[in-house]
Amino acid sequence: MNPTPPGADGRATDDRQPSLRNAALPQVAARALPRPDMVTAVIRQRVRADHRPAYEAWLHEVIPIAGRFPGHRGVQVVPPPSGSLEYTITIHFDTLAHAQDWFSSEARQSLLQQVQPLLDAPEEVKTVTGLEFWFESPASVPPPRRFKQALATLSVIFPLTTVLGLTLAPAFHSWLPSPWGRLAGNLAVASITVFLMTYLIMPRYTRLISAWLSR
Repeated sequence: MNPTPPGADGRATDDRQPSLRNAALPQVAARALPRPDMVTAVIRQRVRADHRPAYEAWLHEVIPIAGRFPGHRGVQVVPPPSGSLEYTITIHFDTLAHAQDWFSSEARQSLLQQVQPLLDAPEEVKTVTGLEFWFESPASVPPPRRFKQALATLSVIFPLTTVLGLTLAPAFHSWLPSPWGRLAGNLAVASITVFLMTYLIMPRYTRLISAWLSR
């Protein structure tokens, strides 16, 4: 079994709490919720036309190195659309501090020096929260119109909260006397909805409907 990778201060970054396994429901419900707003760094790099193979080889090197940093939660590379040479790289971290550790690291500075000769312009970096990233698009693509953003969000929130409300909320109502059971159930539904939309559903869903969003 591989050991937990150490953080910047040398301590383990494993934040699991085994005591929660035996905690009573009211104790868990009274705990502060973890922040669900994953930090995403959106990096845009415009590559020189004759250096594209070398740039893509560089990408294969940088992706696993970023994944070794604490708090890393995945990376996606969006290749340039037809007629463009701008790549969009999104790197996800669980906190802003972990994202800053990666961006200020010696390893990234070395990788950046390697790629500079392959770029046609300085890279652009934007940091957004998980909620903002739902509709983040490459600079060469206009952002979706707001009514489409609203419809896309509603089309996910309505069925998700309906299903969770019918399945999860009644369990809290039966475990805790009203009104605490109702409040705990509503809080659980809202928290799980935000978590699922930020981490799992919306990044995939917006890619699925990207053609409609861009029209």
